[in-house]
This record gives sequence, C-alpha cells and structure tokens, in this order.
Amino acid sequence: MKVLVLGGDGFCGWPASLHLSARGDEVIIVDNFSRRRIDEELGVQSLTPIRTMVERRAAWQEVSGRAISVVELDVAHDYHGLLALLREECPDAIIHYAEQRAAPYSMKSGKHKRYTIDNNVNATHNVLCAIVESGHDIHLVHLGTMGVYGYGTAGMAIPEGYLGIQVPTDDGLVETEILYPTNPGSVYHMTKVLDQTMFAYYAKNDELRITDLHQGIIWGTNTIQTKLDERLINRFDYDGDYGTVLNRFLMQAAVGYPLTVHGTGGQTRAFIHIQDMVRCIEIALNNPPAAGDKVKIFNQMTETHRVRDLAALVAELTGAEVEMVPEPGDDYGSGIYVGLKVRHAKFGVGTIRKIEGKGDDQKAIVWFASCGPKKLLLRFAGLERA
Repeated sequence: MKVLVLGGDGFCGWPASLHLSARGDEVIIVDNFSRRRIDEELGVQSLTPIRTMVERRAAWQEVSGRAISVVELDVAHDYHGLLALLREECPDAIIHYAEQRAAPYSMKSGKHKRYTIDNNVNATHNVLCAIVESGHDIHLVHLGTMGVYGYGTAGMAIPEGYLGIQVPTDDGLVETEILYPTNPGSVYHMTKVLDQTMFAYYAKNDELRITDLHQGIIWGTNTIQTKLDERLINRFDYDGDYGTVLNRFLMQAAVGYPLTVHGTGGQTRAFIHIQDMVRCIEIALNNPPAAGDKVKIFNQMTETHRVRDLAALVAELTGAEVEMVPEPGDDYGSGIYVGLKVRHAKFGVGTIRKIEGKGDDQKAIVWFASCGPKKLLLRFAGLERA
C-alpha cells in the first residue's frame, strides 16, 4: 500500500510512518516542519533529542533496510502542490496529522487562534478538495480528538460519533441518526469539530472514503520502531502548551517539585499509549469504508483516569508529593469536566498498554530523574516558584 503521511515529522506522524514502513507499506512523509519552528517560537524543545529529518531517514534505512520519502509542502497553503503530488503518486491512503495539535497553544492569543484555524481548517479542506479533483480513490484517515465531545457527562457513555434520536412529527416519532453533539473547549478542538462536518459533507456529496479517529490523550514516547536507534527517538514535550498532564507530573517528580493538581483533581481524561495509536492507524487502513458510506468514526482510547488518581500513581512510583492548588480561573483546562464515560468497542488493538508505571514507564521516570534540573527547561505551568 502506498501511504501519504501528512505531518509525518510530528509526535504522532513520525512513529506512524515507521510503523507503516515496517509492515511493508510505501510511505511518503509530507510536512512543512512547522512543529520545529513552534519550538523556536516558544523557546522550548523536546526533552528527547530530535534529529533532523535527513538523519531520521538515514537511520531508519540503516536499521530496517526500508526507505521513506519526504516531501516538504505546506498542505494548508500550497493546494496546487498538494494536488500535483496526489496526481503523481496516486496513493492508496492518506493519514492526516497536518494540524496544530495543542489546545493551550491555540488559546494563547488572537494570533494563535487565527493560526490554528487557518492551518487546521485549510489543511483539511485542501486535502478533501485535492482528493476529489485528483480523481483517485483515496482512503483518508484523520486523527481527531475526543475533545470534540467536551469532557462532561450526559449520564451516558459517549457513542462513537453518531447518536440515534427520535424526532417528533405530525405522523409520530421518526427515528434518525445524527453526529453526536459537539462541545469544544478550545479553538483547537473547534477545528476538529469543523473537520468532522467537512468529512460528513464530502462523504455524502463526493463519496469520499473517510475514517475519523477521535483519540484520547496519547501517552508514552516510543514505539517498537522508534526504540531501534536513538536517532529515531520520538518527542517528549513537557512545556505548558504541548506537554500533557502525565508528562508534567513526570517532570515535576524528576526535578523534586510537588505534583500540582488543580481543584479537586476530579477531571477525567481518556488516554491511549502511542504504540496502540499506531496500531489503530493500521486497523483503520485495513478496514476502509466503501464509497458512499458515511464517515467511519472510532473513539481511539483504552482507559480513563481522574487527574488526582494519575498524580497518585506517579507519586507512588517516584516518591513525589502531591499538592492540591486552586483552579486557574478562566484558563483553558479548568476542572469543570468530570465523569467521562466513552464507548470504544470497535477497535481491537491487541495488547493494550495501561498506565501502570511498569516497563518503559519506569525506565522513563528513572531517565528523567537522571537528567537533573540544570539540564531541563523549566518553562511550563506548575514549575515556577517564587
């Protein structure tokens, strides 16, 4: 299978590219390397040393004997370049990661809000238009987010994308199905809602074959492939914009700070390990919808945790203290969302990795602790002390 991985240099795109290449697919990475430029903008960097794409490709060919092609292209703003690429390569599938992925970053300022809308919405619509205009039958797999639903509870488990409803009419109740109502909590999440609407339109009107994976928070750093050589290592972000709550706790523990839990810590989040994420991509590729089918939507997660329980787990593993702090007012991510319940029965990912602090988790904690505070960039929420 020939697969274009849009955003293949990023946290999700890179391990997915290696996973697909390892199984024998012809992989072409398409990226404008904006994530690396955002590091420069924020004055931070991945804790794990990320090599250049030239070094990454060479290392992968050296350890696997397989080649990955790379095309530098701005999917959001070079439509004709994208269309020409689809016509030339005729891919069987496109994996779409080419979106700004951090909710806090999308809320930093008006500039960041506009950038996130401009990049994410344009990228998705350009891909859809280019598939139609190319005339090729290409399966599009998109990495969405559980955040399109919001993080509250309606007293029911959130279904996978669609909700059966009854509509009162003069002739009685009519049963139909709609997209599950959305409740985005950030501009980033709103772009994923807009993506979902565009997918429904193009699946219905142009019969595009589309799979939308609503993922939970991805934890873990490496996959089987990225562990083969240190030059292949994946990102570990810990700053206030791109670092996840689990990464923040690990870093706080590593430098001897208390694990800061806002409010009661009752906020519940869905999680999935990065190895399971790439496996889900493979399953989606192997089970495409038919032309004319509605969009296939899957909730891509394996477990849910309350923030305070996650902190307790890290504290148990590291000996760190847990500190309860007041809610951050109106900032994004305040703890008003509780009791998340999610259906995710459609994906059988095999061995599911749980957040237990075993194996690579324990090794990672030891590694972080060995770095020492002088080697770390302590520029994220919760680490600054007066």
